[in-house]
Amino acid sequence: MPLHLGVDDTDSVRGMCTTYLATELVRALPELDLVGFPRLVRLNPNIPWKTRGNGAVCLRFARGHGPRFQVGDIDGQPAWAYRRSKPVEASGAMAEAVSAVVERWSRFDDPMTNPAIVLLSASPSPGLYWRAVREIVAKGEALAAIEGLGFTREWKNGRGVIGAAAATAWRPRDRTYEVIAYRHPSRWGTPREIPATAVRGLDPRFPSTFNNYDEEADRSVITPRTPCPVLCGIRGDDPSVLPDALRSLGGELPERWLLFETNQGTDDHVVRNPRAARPWTSVEIAGTVVGEPRTIPGGHVVVPLRWRQTLDVVAYEPSKGFRNIVRALAPGDAVRAIGAVREVPRSLNLEKLEVLGLAPVLEKPENPSCMRCGKRMKSTGAAAPFRCLRCGTRRPRSDAAFVRRPRALAVGWYEPPVGSRRHLSMPLKRLLRRGRERKGVVGRTPNRASPSFSRGADSFCLLPLSANPRADIKEDL
Repeated sequence: MPLHLGVDDTDSVRGMCTTYLATELVRALPELDLVGFPRLVRLNPNIPWKTRGNGAVCLRFARGHGPRFQVGDIDGQPAWAYRRSKPVEASGAMAEAVSAVVERWSRFDDPMTNPAIVLLSASPSPGLYWRAVREIVAKGEALAAIEGLGFTREWKNGRGVIGAAAATAWRPRDRTYEVIAYRHPSRWGTPREIPATAVRGLDPRFPSTFNNYDEEADRSVITPRTPCPVLCGIRGDDPSVLPDALRSLGGELPERWLLFETNQGTDDHVVRNPRAARPWTSVEIAGTVVGEPRTIPGGHVVVPLRWRQTLDVVAYEPSKGFRNIVRALAPGDAVRAIGAVREVPRSLNLEKLEVLGLAPVLEKPENPSCMRCGKRMKSTGAAAPFRCLRCGTRRPRSDAAFVRRPRALAVGWYEPPVGSRRHLSMPLKRLLRRGRERKGVVGRTPNRASPSFSRGADSFCLLPLSANPRADIKEDL
């Protein structure tokens, strides 16, 4: 059993990255070998006190033997990992070496940064991971889950011990990979130089990758927009192609890179059909639209959905064209909604939407004609009969002709554009590739100017849960 080293809460919205610290930890422990891929584990994205992407790192160390494979390049030297290993004992010296790295690189000046490490002889129960990715875990619960398994070290209030322990508890049911490249320190904070045309070419050249370029916003999303050490990160299902995908970009050369196994794009954070919509959780619910969509001040679109209760589903103004999907819903439509539950006002901020069934929508094209003189009749009230103004003939409301209105939606899934997807949200590209789609087809993308459909366009933007409309947009890797 390898040693499990978990680290969390070392970064800040103003810089640093816990994954960069992982490369420094590999350098600091040359006498140990990596076992398996380094792990980047995202936890509950709705936690209000997270620093950026709420990601923790787990590195597994032992004495490797047998075949090895490359998982990175640090200081111009390959970083290797082994699938087979011989165990080693955790020691205070190892904990001190790790602590020295954390103390050198963590952003202690940020009040939201509260680092911690765990160095464990075994992985704790996976239940800790599932709670941490879907709920809120108290610090005491995390410490109880790893009691007797090894060393812990905390700084400031030590809240990072929750993520550090949860990362070591992840036993993947599903997984993806991300190669993350890092800049030379002299370039931190300067504009990143990666050709947009190269990023656009990743999907056709490396079809197992995903979330590369946002066609709606016309920008790359593999590069962060913060002054952190990360140059770029490319995500995919096949780890063997990711280093080649990185090399294909050209432009600014990375100083180092590391290939992570991750839970990104897995929907692990989503609670399926919960008993209640609890704030700070992400849920999947299926229900019926029970009211007309309405646009509220600010341009946000709200539609009520009847599930176990009636819950407003919201698409905010920054979601731009995606709001046309919500506007095109009608009472009686059956939908499946995945999103984050907001506390005030209680609502569901969408991450994905599946249209399960469309209700008929009838409209009256025109009033009936007078059977006596042929003149078009006039309405005398919402529930009153029609009346001919020329001869006074009346006809009941039931004589009006109604036709079925064409719908601007198809049965199927709809998702936000690449730049507004959450780290953990499974993109439809991956959902389909894995053959896990539900009945129906993927809904075609609506035209940017209207709710009609257009081939070839990207999916539309959707605002994640945050007091700041852009706080959770995929810009930190």
